[in-house]
Parts: sequence; structure tokens; C-alpha cells
Amino acid sequence: MSKKKDTFINMVVSLFVITIVAGFSLGFVNELTVGPIEKGKIERKVIALKMVLPEFDNNPVEQVIMLKSEFAKDSVEVYPAFKEGAFVGAAVIGSTKKGFSGLIKIMVGFTPDGTIQNIQVLEQKETPGLGTKMKDEKFLAQFREKNPSVFNLKVTKDGGEVDALTGATITTRAFGEAVQMAYDA
Repeated sequence: MSKKKDTFINMVVSLFVITIVAGFSLGFVNELTVGPIEKGKIERKVIALKMVLPEFDNNPVEQVIMLKSEFAKDSVEVYPAFKEGAFVGAAVIGSTKKGFSGLIKIMVGFTPDGTIQNIQVLEQKETPGLGTKMKDEKFLAQFREKNPSVFNLKVTKDGGEVDALTGATITTRAFGEAVQMAYDA
């Protein structure tokens, strides 16, 4: 049996076939995973809503309000919570790209008078052991039961009332900015 002669056209056709097969395979796998990934995001949002809001009996995810804001590139998501028809609070997603490693996205639960009920970190890429401590109870506790209209969300170095994370002042500033953005929305 003689060996087939390698030509430029044979190589181009082979590469084209491989590319087509790989492209269709990736598209197929993407279609299989889109649904479960979206479902997982919604489940994580529902869990976060339960953590940051007072007890509610409606479905805030279905009643989400998208607000245009000068402070955010995209619309700000506001999740109203009701219990027996009475407004008990709202959860707002605040974000900033001014973290040490970029995006910080949080969900802040507010009572009807604007007091912070709780905060849940949704996304962050901060330095492990330093900036990631923004999820710690000790850090988050200083925001609870505070109303941003009278509580200065800046770090103490900048004249505010928030104790910065050791070695992560930039992260703390960004976190405070995200909370302020959520309150302003």
C-alpha cells in the first residue's frame, strides 16, 4: 500500500473537518449545560434571598424589579419581599469592579426603613486569606442593623465607620461602595 502524499489541500481539509466536529461538539455540550447552570444560579439567588431578608411568603425572584442606575453599568436588581401582603423588605444586588482583583457582587437585604438586614457575597475574586475574609461573620456584622443614611460606609482611614480587613483595604473600600450602590438604588 502506498503512502498518501501530503499536500496543502489535504491538510486544510483535515483541519476544516476537525474544526467543524469540535465546534458542533462544543455547541452540543453547551446546550446540555445551559439549563442546569441557569437553574443553579436561580437556586443560589433564592438561598441568598432567604439569608438577607426577613421572613417572606412571596416569590421575590418572579417579582424582580430592574432599575436603571447611574452607579451601575447594567440595571440593578431589586427583589421585593412581602409577608401576608405587607412589604417587609427588599434585597438589592450591588456590585463594583474596584475590588483588588476586580468584580465584587453582593446582595444586601434592607428592611422597609432602609436598615441593612444582612449581606451575602455572591461573587468575588479577591486574594485568598485576605480579601476573601469579606465573607466572614466578624466583617459582615459591622454592617447589620445599620442604616447607610446615617452610617458612613467608608473605611475608618477615609473618615468612615467601617473597620477595614487587615491587608485588604482596597477590598473593604470596594465592598462599602457596593453596599452604598445597593442602598442608593
